Formats: sequence, C-alpha cells, structure tokens
Amino acid sequence: MADHVSGTSHGRALGRRKVLGAGAALGALAALGPLTTAADAAEASWPAEFPLPDGFRPEGIAIGPGPYAWFGSLGGGSLYRASLATGRGERIETDTDAMSVGLKSDSRGRLFIAGGGSRELRVVEGRSGRVLAAYEVGRPATVVNDVVLTPRAAWFTDSTQQQLYGLPLGPKGELPPARDIVTLPLGGEWIEAPAEGFTTNGLARTPDGRGLLVINVYAHGGSLYRVDVRSGDARRVDLGGNKLPDGDGALLLGRTLYVVQQIQNAVDVFHLDASGLRGTAIARITDPRFRVPTTVAAFGDRLYLPNSRFTDDPTPTTKYNAVAVRQVR
Repeated sequence: MADHVSGTSHGRALGRRKVLGAGAALGALAALGPLTTAADAAEASWPAEFPLPDGFRPEGIAIGPGPYAWFGSLGGGSLYRASLATGRGERIETDTDAMSVGLKSDSRGRLFIAGGGSRELRVVEGRSGRVLAAYEVGRPATVVNDVVLTPRAAWFTDSTQQQLYGLPLGPKGELPPARDIVTLPLGGEWIEAPAEGFTTNGLARTPDGRGLLVINVYAHGGSLYRVDVRSGDARRVDLGGNKLPDGDGALLLGRTLYVVQQIQNAVDVFHLDASGLRGTAIARITDPRFRVPTTVAAFGDRLYLPNSRFTDDPTPTTKYNAVAVRQVR
C-alpha cells in the first residue's frame, strides 16, 4: 500500500463538493506500525484496492460481519458487497430506489442506512436487500447524512437541520415503531449554517461511550462537537486549532479518531481524551490513489475508503473503487 502519513500542512483550495470547502492544517508526525499478528500477516496478501461497479457513485462504507465490506450508492437503492480477502463482490438490489449515504452494519448483518434526500432512516437485511424498516424524518430540505451505532440506538445526522435522529433499539436489537423515533435538537455551543445550509456531516461515539462526536463543516471553518444524547447540549471539541472544513466520514478506534477530509484527499488523525472534548493531531494520511474518499471503515490493521470522485461528473461508465491504507499506530 502506498499510503503516506505526515504532519505537513495542506491549505490549497481544491474546489467544493456542492457545499463543502477545502483547506486545513495539521502538525505532528506519526509512523505506521508493522503487522504484528498472524492474522495481520495473512491480511497483508489481500488486495489494497478493488473495483466497484461502473457508475455506482459510492459514498458510505460498512464492514462486517466478517471480512466483507458494504457500500451504498448515491445513484439509487442498490448495495454492493465485496470480500476484503479477494476484492470480488456482488451487487444487491433492495426494495427501494432511494439513495444511500452513510451506513453501518450490526452483528446480525443488518445495515442501518442514512437515506440522504429521501429523509429516511432505513434498515436493510444485507444478504437479501430486503428493507426491514424505513422511517421518514425531518422537513422537505432534510438530508440524512450519516449514522453511528451504539448499544441502545442508531443515531443519524441531518445536514440541513439543527438536530439528530435516534432510532432506539430493543434489548435484543428489536426495531422500534415510528412513534418512538427521537428528534434531538442541538443546543449549547452549536452553530448552524443560515437558510438550511449544509452543516452536519459524519459522527462517531466518544471514547467513553457517553456521547457523540459530530462534524460541523460550517462553524469556525469546520469543527468537531461533543453532543450529550440526553439533552442535545453540544460543546466544541478543542482540536488545537485544526479545522475540518471538508470533514466527512468519522471513525473512532479506541481513542484514535479518523476524519476523512474528502476533497482534500486526506484522512486527519487525532488522539482524544476519554470525554472526547480535547484532541491532539497526530497524523495526516494521504495516498496517490485517493480520488475524493468520503467515509472510512476498519478491518484488521487496515482502513478502507470508497473513492467518490465528487470532482468528476458521474456517468454510467465512470470507474469507481475502494482503497486500503494502514491504520496509524
């Protein structure tokens, strides 16, 4: 894999993905650790990149159960399931033609999908593509963007409304009736873009599991907030002056937070305190294979990212792929 980790600054504007800007700076050098287990050694022979269907328009990625990656499409309701061991996959049609943006998978093989402009919180049986439930939320301008799973709920961001949505889960993961969907207004220090402008993108849990970390691409030139899921109180995370104007997908592993700065073709890496209120920049991952990656998921020693190619006009024959880089150690 040709990934590169550095502490160099990147500030050149590269254009916009509709409503997102570009430019960020990071310091601190970090090195990639060696493969340390037999499983890691076996995975080292797995492909470091693999194709997705032509014209697929990928955005979100989820991994699991097992070494399989799931991808959603901005171009319709179909999914793509790929083996990380071989790079081969299959397209799975679902019961809807609505887009998929962010997605996460649970231990049952269910996919929790942010439905973008369809305003849906969608749950799909991955193997069959059967839609198990779809909940309509928000207002006409709503864009349901990303999702994270906690032991008790699936939480979703709304990119144009100052609120999150919670899908409470039963003791055995049972899905709720529509009346139990939670709409959580964001307060405290939260700053929303005017006129229903694009504000909120990816999210993750805090290291202590007591709150959520939410990317705000508008406030202070791109910020991270810690949100109390009981009250909606939002506090800006101290990232030492580093900004997330293009922050898209977020992934927390232990206390290490990976933020995909999509149009910058980079992943910025932070070490967080337990509460998630303070973070130190430790690395920036770049790779010549990045073509506007959007989201990130992990398996073994690797991170996997779909290339969205947002700077290119999509066509039915546009080539898409996913690439793997090493985690920061």
